[in-house]
Amino acid sequence: MITGASSGIGQATAILCDSLGATVTITGRNESALKETAKELKNSSKIVVADLTSREQLTALVNKSGAVDGLVNCAGIVKPLPIKYIKQKNISEMFDANFSSSVLLCSELSNQKKINENASVIFISSVSAQHPYIGGSLYSASKAALEAFCRSFAIENAGKKIRANVVSPALVKTKIFTETELATSEEEMQKYESQYPLGFGEPVDVANCIAFLLSPASKWITGTTINMDGGLLLSSKK
Repeated sequence: MITGASSGIGQATAILCDSLGATVTITGRNESALKETAKELKNSSKIVVADLTSREQLTALVNKSGAVDGLVNCAGIVKPLPIKYIKQKNISEMFDANFSSSVLLCSELSNQKKINENASVIFISSVSAQHPYIGGSLYSASKAALEAFCRSFAIENAGKKIRANVVSPALVKTKIFTETELATSEEEMQKYESQYPLGFGEPVDVANCIAFLLSPASKWITGTTINMDGGLLLSSKK
């Protein structure tokens, strides 16, 4: 099961896992975008349109789902906001989308015994969880909370050989990247890219790491966070 599969990392992960022989359930809020993802899938797949910030729709998704061998939590939002403008509604919106939805999905799947033994659960965080930026306090905090939850989930499920890990990317060329590019001068983008020794990431770069963590090749890895930043953090330490 891959949430947020209508675009970006979620979409790339669905396409890659399908190419490797997986049967995938893709979910997201945008039905037309999910159908575009489904067109790229060759194996049997299931589309479930769901807004995971709605408890009713989240429960319906789990009810429609069979048992899963892998769960990839890609759904989330990014909305920069300076601290002095933060209201309760902003906190709720960010944490509902980036933290609570993944937590409640894992809880509901666990409650219905729909996570198989030896399964792998992946959470998508961001390097900003440990390296915050101006205007990103809520986003960074929501991702940091998700990383902490993953470690607890890993401990609670180790007896069933269920693994849980976090993939933490820096800037990847998704829809959000394109919007940033349009709102920023070419000179500024080039300056920013120069901070990445290996350049900006592509969604498939993150998908490749996710596929490894889903596979038996990573059966001895759990409760960890893998940074994917093209050398950004190394560069910042110079």
